[in-house]
Amino acid sequence: MQDTRAFVGKVAPDFTAKAIMPDNTIELSFNLKNYTKGHKAVIFFYPLDFTFVCPSEIIAFNNRLGEFSSRNTKLIAVSVDSHFSHLAWKNTPNNKGGVGNIQIPMVSDINKEISCAYNVLNDDGISLRGTFLLDELSIIRHLLVNDLPLGRSVEETLRIIDALEFHSTNGEVCPAGWHKGDEGMTPSQKGVADYLTSNADKL
Repeated sequence: MQDTRAFVGKVAPDFTAKAIMPDNTIELSFNLKNYTKGHKAVIFFYPLDFTFVCPSEIIAFNNRLGEFSSRNTKLIAVSVDSHFSHLAWKNTPNNKGGVGNIQIPMVSDINKEISCAYNVLNDDGISLRGTFLLDELSIIRHLLVNDLPLGRSVEETLRIIDALEFHSTNGEVCPAGWHKGDEGMTPSQKGVADYLTSNADKL
């Protein structure tokens, strides 16, 4: 039987599910490929609505939404809550522990099929903090999975998108700690030797 779970270098598992959209409408058949067509995408899973680390992450992603848009990247949030719970959380202000009127689709994975497909469902039946970067062809180019207590870095997600764009545009690879504007590396023996000659002490 073919393994259809999410892996780097493989096409991201498609899904159709209920979602709360940025304008608070309920999309009964939100489809990943239709929504992300022609764009890069970041799918980020989180454990549950009305919890603790989760709102800080979602608000952090939402606060940087313009930076993702400028990189032709769409954001999608997923948890095992119902779409009704998502909407209630959006209708809860920040000072009450809610996420407020965020502008990111919130997908309901209440049957847990999406979390299983992306291999982020833990033994308690909730999603770990999985982050998946898809390119314009829906190929998974990066994934990171944090345990429940460990909030993720939005800046790191943006850095990885920049690195992918740099490689796609220039053909060079991005060495350790690379940030936009830094020198890349030619993927050859000479390229690595030249890079390390100038940069080994800075790594």
